Amino acid sequence: MLFLEESYKYMFAALQEAEAALDENEVPVGAVIVHENKIIGRGHNQVEKLTDPTAHAEMIAITAAANHIGNWRLNECDIYVTLEPCIMCTGALLASRIKNLYFSAFDSKFGACGSIYNLAAEGKYNHKINVFSGIYSSESEGLLKSFFEKVRNNSLPPINPN
Repeated sequence: MLFLEESYKYMFAALQEAEAALDENEVPVGAVIVHENKIIGRGHNQVEKLTDPTAHAEMIAITAAANHIGNWRLNECDIYVTLEPCIMCTGALLASRIKNLYFSAFDSKFGACGSIYNLAAEGKYNHKINVFSGIYSSESEGLLKSFFEKVRNNSLPPINPN
């Protein structure tokens, strides 16, 4: 599927967030939220750093975007994520009324937007998210593979909480 040029630009920004997570020895997932062609929220995984299982890229980006516009309703916003959201993050996207979700790579173990479940589009909620996938999927998968190879080889440096 071909996407508008802006979609590649915003997904590239999400990939930069994923690289920031990788630099911090976190699972390399990044997210940005866009409103009126402007990034208003950014996030990358910080589960280890914050010792918080909810510190996923999407959750951090949602909080930043809601704070930016002063409203929890993000119904005129799009999110770009480097990995298919999990159940928790998909629930937060539904609750925040995100309009469109663009993600790079499918997640066959935790994905809730097409892989294991399709909560975003199944129509059982008062909100439905338009879901698009595949932008920069090989780049996202490459970051994830690199990270998990280091995990398997025990070659990650120890986590250094600040």
